Parts: sequence; C-alpha cells; structure tokens
Amino acid sequence: MSDPKKTSLHAKHAELGASFTDFGGWDMPLKYGSELAEHKAVRATAGLFDLSHMGEVWVEGPEAAKFLNSALAGNMAIMAVGRAKYSVICNEAGGIIDDLITYRRGEEKFLVVPNAGNAPVVAAALAERAAGFDVVVTDASADTSLIAVQGPASVAILHELVDEATKSLVSDMKYYAADDATVAGFDVLLARTGYTGEDGFELYLPNDQAPALWEALMNAGANHGLIPAGLACRDSLRLEAGMPLYGNELSLEGNPFEANLGPIVSFKKEEDFTGRKALEAIKAEGAKKVLVGLKGLGRRAGRGGYPVSVDGTQIGAVTSGQPSPTLGYPVALAYVEPAFAEIGTKVDVDLRGKPEAFEVVALPFYTRAK
Repeated sequence: MSDPKKTSLHAKHAELGASFTDFGGWDMPLKYGSELAEHKAVRATAGLFDLSHMGEVWVEGPEAAKFLNSALAGNMAIMAVGRAKYSVICNEAGGIIDDLITYRRGEEKFLVVPNAGNAPVVAAALAERAAGFDVVVTDASADTSLIAVQGPASVAILHELVDEATKSLVSDMKYYAADDATVAGFDVLLARTGYTGEDGFELYLPNDQAPALWEALMNAGANHGLIPAGLACRDSLRLEAGMPLYGNELSLEGNPFEANLGPIVSFKKEEDFTGRKALEAIKAEGAKKVLVGLKGLGRRAGRGGYPVSVDGTQIGAVTSGQPSPTLGYPVALAYVEPAFAEIGTKVDVDLRGKPEAFEVVALPFYTRAK
C-alpha cells in the first residue's frame, strides 16, 4: 500500500495539532481538538475546512454541454453561466459511480467536482465518454486546492478580505452559484456551496497559493469565532443536513431512485446518457428499497450496518448514524423496504443485540434559519 497523499495545507494542519486519518487515499485532518466544538462552531459561527482532496475536472469546447448531458444523469445544458448543479454519474446498470457538483463557468466551459476517492475514476470515465464530442477534458485535481468557509459568519469573514465591489458579490451571491473573485489578494473561483447544511463558500485556487489564503482566512475569522474543522465534524454536519455520503448512502450497487435522487435524473433531455435505459426501467418498476431518516427515541445511536427491523423482522439497515450535537438525540440514515418508509413509522435498530426504538422522520433532520 502506498502512503496517503498530502494536500498543500498538510503542514498547516500539523502546526494546528490536527489528528489525521486516511480518507480516499489522502492524509486528512480528522479533528484539531474537539470534534463537538468544531461542529458547534460551524452551526454558530464558522469553520474552516481543507477539501483539497476533492477532484477538479474541466470540460471545455463547443459540445461541452451536450457531452455532459450524455455523461451525467442531470441536465447540464439548461444551467445558466455562473450557476452550479448537483448530479450523479452512473454506469450502464444505473449504479452510481459518484455524486458531484458541476459549475458552468461559460457557455462552453464547465468544472466538474467529484469526491476524493472517486476523482481518478470520474476523470477517466469523462475522458472515455468524451470520444466523438468536440470537447477537451482536463483533470486539474493534482494542481488545485479547495478551502471551505462554512457557517453563519462566513460572509462577514470574507468581507474582511475583499474590496468594496466584491463585498456585494459575496453578499448577493445565490446558493449554488459561483464567480471569479479576488480574496486576500488571490484570484479564486468563489462558490456558495458546501456540505454542512449551513451558509458558506468554497474557494478554488492553485496549490502554491493555498497556504497563504488559509492563513489569511484564519486571521480574518479570529474575531468572528472561526476555528479549523476536520472530517469528523463534516460528517456529523452533513448527516444532520440529510446529505448522502458516497460509500455509505451511495454506491455502484445502489441507484439514484433508492437514494431519493430521482428528481436530479433528467429523462426530458434528448441525450442517451450512460445508464438511461436501466434507470428508466428502475423508475418504472419502483425502487426496492428507500433511503429514510430515523430519529432515535432513546439515547443510544445506530451506526452504519446495524439492522433495522419491525416486529422482529429485518426490513433494512443503517448507512450512517450518530448522536446529533445540534438536536440532542440520535439520528441515522437507513435503507428500508418501501412499505416501511412512511413518516411516523416506528422501527427498531439492532444495537449489538439490543433493539432501540427509532421513528422514520422527514429529511433533513436540521435546517438552518434563513
């Protein structure tokens, strides 16, 4: 096994006393001190994340939109320049290779952002599927860093580092939008996106500039309650927000309809995208299992892989679960048989031989105040 890769910010994390973990082949900060304190900071003030393990694949050319409509399940052609769209890339059987965000940077220019461990696979799949299209696919993952500022104070923190004109751009930017901006003197792609359920921004820039930008953001955020945040709290934050994680809720064995992602699959577009026929059949037949939210009625949390049952008969399994720091009770995502997916259904989660009462609830568990 080769050693995990390090981001351009690895030394910064070490200076801050981070605990590291291997995530998708990268040596990433799990936490810096208390993961609970980091979680609460993102909900109340702000957290600073290194997401440089994510991939960045540029798709450019006259047929860029048409190509992406053939490669991805969503309709990228209808996206306006400056906006972003969540989608999935599937195999011929309708299995999910990855979930990803695509930014439209021009009429003929898109940025596709896959997850860390899947980035090489997605880049290779896009390059292969580009055959016959007038496009150029460029994998810029190795040269690009990504820093995220997440939390209610994120706008105020960025305002400390931009000029007057850019302050308006930051404040007025819509959710799932992006624009070029200068932050702390660095030219970045600034996107109002994130994976925490809070307001926040993601900043893309070259690797060699990332450490200085990280430092500038840390300094600017000092008076706004910002602290560095690791993968542990990112997982608890996304779970509260009901956001799926590849490898837990999403996989090659699953499909978008099971994962409640049916609305992002476009059958209206004319392109015969990879997996279309299989997904049309799955939609027509109905999903054999459904992803639901579970609220613990006791204090003990369910974890990934724990069986879910009704009257002693297993009807599904937990994919992610832990106590919710914000809500004060255990929450979990689980796949269950469709007959048991209705809100209010009472189920048991097998906690190592002991049944614990849970209830099916609407997702997300947590929604930030607007």
